[in-house]
Amino acid sequence: MRTYPFMQVDAFTDQPLAGNPCAIIFDADDLNDTHRLAIAREMNLSETAFVVNSDAADFGARYFTPAEEIPLAGHPTIATVFALVETGRLVLTQEVTTLSLELRVGPIAVEVIAAHGRVQRITMSQKKPQFLSTHDPTAVMPVFGLTVDDLLPGVPIQTVSTGTPQLMIPMRDLDALRRARLDTVAYNRLRANADFFSPHLFCLQGVTPAGHTFARHFGTPPDIMEDPFTGSATGGMAAYVWHHGLIEQPVFVAEQGHWLNRPGQGYVEVIGPREDITMVKVGGTAVSVLRGEFMLA
Repeated sequence: MRTYPFMQVDAFTDQPLAGNPCAIIFDADDLNDTHRLAIAREMNLSETAFVVNSDAADFGARYFTPAEEIPLAGHPTIATVFALVETGRLVLTQEVTTLSLELRVGPIAVEVIAAHGRVQRITMSQKKPQFLSTHDPTAVMPVFGLTVDDLLPGVPIQTVSTGTPQLMIPMRDLDALRRARLDTVAYNRLRANADFFSPHLFCLQGVTPAGHTFARHFGTPPDIMEDPFTGSATGGMAAYVWHHGLIEQPVFVAEQGHWLNRPGQGYVEVIGPREDITMVKVGGTAVSVLRGEFMLA
């Protein structure tokens, strides 16, 4: 019997049982991808992170949903780095600590802000955004039980990638966003020939006074049906709204998960001019909720 220490961390929140939960499996170098996928299904969370050694960065990690590996993700990054600190694998000796984390897409920079030895915020730098294909609204909106009139006018439905390609669907308002319901059969048909990993529906309103955007992010079984907070898609959304002139300042607060009773909040910064964005930073807080040992025959 092989054993692996693990933690479960709620990311993009400072309150237990809020934000987005992630399981982090340590010392996972000897696990193959079949084992990792099976463990992700066992944990049954939106993602499970596997910490591995890296020759190219300070730490390595691989992220799996219950259905497949994902090359870059936000909440597992926040959760993994928080868990590294909590277990003493990453020691904070100053107020700002910068480290590199090698993911499937390659190394990324992560910044940890601490006070009195306690993590205050973890911020990941995502890849230079790629603005990919645009999509026919008449084909996309019925997949979510919506119409073209529910869209924010004047901007496209577009795939954007800051490491993982996500489908950006800008909604007219919170009311339209609340009415979204995923038709899984129609969605699977749409995704089969598309260039995106998953869809991110959002509007330019928060649900609290602190928020500037609010989003919903959908999936299909064996993945969870709706993600509480999606860091990679938040990065793509940030690039989208800055590029298309939908926000006046490239720094804002993104909200997600409140309608799932798992409120989450991310701090977002877009680097570079609208026509040539170089990087997107997405940050948040985290809290540990579970420690244990995973046993595998």
